[in-house]
Amino acid sequence: MSDVLLIEDDPAVRQGVTWGLRHRGHRVTAAATGEEGLAALRSHRPDVAVLDLMLPGMTGLDVLKRIRDRDQLPIIIVTARGDDVDVVLGLETGADDYVIKPVQAGVLEARIRAVLRRFGPEAAVPAHLRPRSYGELTIDRAAYTVTRNGEPVPLGPSELRLLLALSAAPGQVLSRQQLLEQVWEHSYHGDVRLVDACVKRLRGKLGETSGGARYVETVRGFGYRFRAG
Repeated sequence: MSDVLLIEDDPAVRQGVTWGLRHRGHRVTAAATGEEGLAALRSHRPDVAVLDLMLPGMTGLDVLKRIRDRDQLPIIIVTARGDDVDVVLGLETGADDYVIKPVQAGVLEARIRAVLRRFGPEAAVPAHLRPRSYGELTIDRAAYTVTRNGEPVPLGPSELRLLLALSAAPGQVLSRQQLLEQVWEHSYHGDVRLVDACVKRLRGKLGETSGGARYVETVRGFGYRFRAG
């Protein structure tokens, strides 16, 4: 059972999703506006947020930015169209996954379970593994922490799992589909925008510039690989 914050302005969608998730055993706090959703976050911390991008007043992207400024809470965005540019903006701003309207409670629950597993016990790494350093970057797989020059790097669930997946085999190229399966648990031919947007966010947090990738290298036509040094 997880604690879900749902921010959705459409009453029918809000009620339907709330009922569907509660029927599956989840606790749901529903908010009709971005302002209400942020207020709910101040009163308690849910396990995951489900955020509609098309909100009245404060937009979903604005809410997403506000949440990311203070928290690495897993966030799943909801969009009306799968090819909408807002999806890319949302992913690059920090969303971990997305679903397309009409929202099916079963699909949404599967995405919620997947994003929570990225920090859950099923993903645990044996504690005896010592932290490994790659230049100025240190990755502690047991503690789920990353530091750069001794300073913590605040990574969200998807960014951390992506870095762990790539750094597990330095020099090995992983395709976008392989990363979708390992990080997002999308076993079907999924949307590679999830991977590309997450790589962009990860590179920014690792201090990489557009002029060169020190750690996460693009292999054109194939995917990405981690450079150990």
